[in-house]
Amino acid sequence: MTCLRAETIPPELEHLFTDVEIGRTSGTAGMSDGLPAYLVVFLVLFGLAFVAALTLIVVSGVRNYRLAKARGYDPLTMETEMAARLMDSQLMQPATPTDATTAPSATTAPSATTEERLAEIDSLHERGVITADERAAARAKILGG
Repeated sequence: MTCLRAETIPPELEHLFTDVEIGRTSGTAGMSDGLPAYLVVFLVLFGLAFVAALTLIVVSGVRNYRLAKARGYDPLTMETEMAARLMDSQLMQPATPTDATTAPSATTAPSATTEERLAEIDSLHERGVITADERAAARAKILGG
């Protein structure tokens, strides 16, 4: 490729080369010299916030990993182990009629005899489900009507 010297440019084409700015790279003609200041500030603040959030996530993950390891858990399966323990625990088992949450009147059918109802109250008291005062009140209610 040969370069043209200014002397070799025909005078009728000189007007095409007088508007070209020297030192500009290709593709920048007509563009401004930089980004607006508010956009630069926004990008810098966004970048700082992103780096801060990423740092917080990494630090939190490392701390949780170390704490789980120190307590003897495998951090990768800890959530599954805890869920399995919860499902196997007494808290997740269905309630039985002998639980303290079941009222004496709910365990006995309305057609039960007075003797059966009194026996049920005595049984609850012997197992420690109800107190002596509750036993006395229930017996009075059954015998009273």
